[in-house]
Amino acid sequence: MEKQTDFTPLFKAIDQSDTSTFLAYLTEDAVFRFANLPEVKGQSAIGEFLTGFFGSIDHTEHSNIEVHSSGDHIFTTGQVAYTRQDGSTLQVPFCNQFIMKGDKIDKYHIFVDNSELYK
Repeated sequence: MEKQTDFTPLFKAIDQSDTSTFLAYLTEDAVFRFANLPEVKGQSAIGEFLTGFFGSIDHTEHSNIEVHSSGDHIFTTGQVAYTRQDGSTLQVPFCNQFIMKGDKIDKYHIFVDNSELYK
């Protein structure tokens, strides 16, 4: 099975707050960690987390995405602009680590400093 290398549709799903498309990239028992928050396990719990997060902001926009891989580890880097519900924005760099299981993401870790998002 060929390793996934085009994550453009994944980031498009995030930017459109499309939880079901996002979850299709994950294994059923995936582990997800967003920044310094605790890990969330399993598609159902990850879906609930994402629905809450997407509801707390207006939207995101990912850009300048680069993909790097080593074995079953894939790293994506770029910029993310968060638009808050009041229309103001926060733009920060991000790095994601995907640990793959076949063609699905089994562990999804987001490294980003979005501590100013809710201020």
